[in-house]
Amino acid sequence: QVQLVESGGGLVQAGGSLRLSCAASGRTFSTYTMGWFRQAPGKEREFVAYIISSGTSTAYADSVKGRFTISRDNAKNTVYLQMNSLKPEDTALYYCAQTTKYYSFRNSRQYDYWGQGTQVTVSS
Repeated sequence: QVQLVESGGGLVQAGGSLRLSCAASGRTFSTYTMGWFRQAPGKEREFVAYIISSGTSTAYADSVKGRFTISRDNAKNTVYLQMNSLKPEDTALYYCAQTTKYYSFRNSRQYDYWGQGTQVTVSS
């Protein structure tokens, strides 16, 4: 069983930065794609970014492209989300997730394991 624990959320002013971390248990971390998703109150969970197992390919939602960067350290079983130029509309609960599948990485239903989430609040 894989356990994912997010950290690094908090309250930040618009234009500021935060770095989220997600630590994974288990010995299969380096094998699978990892994703970040977010959910704002009253809205559906939405895709933010993913990174494949080797770290050589990433993808982003249009709303965060150019501002957020996903990365991973397979030696530390950790995936990161560097968030710059934050906007009030980035306010949400951010989740990391792991998928054992090999396609449709933007689809949350493809992911098998989820963390508990870390809250990001951006004030205007």
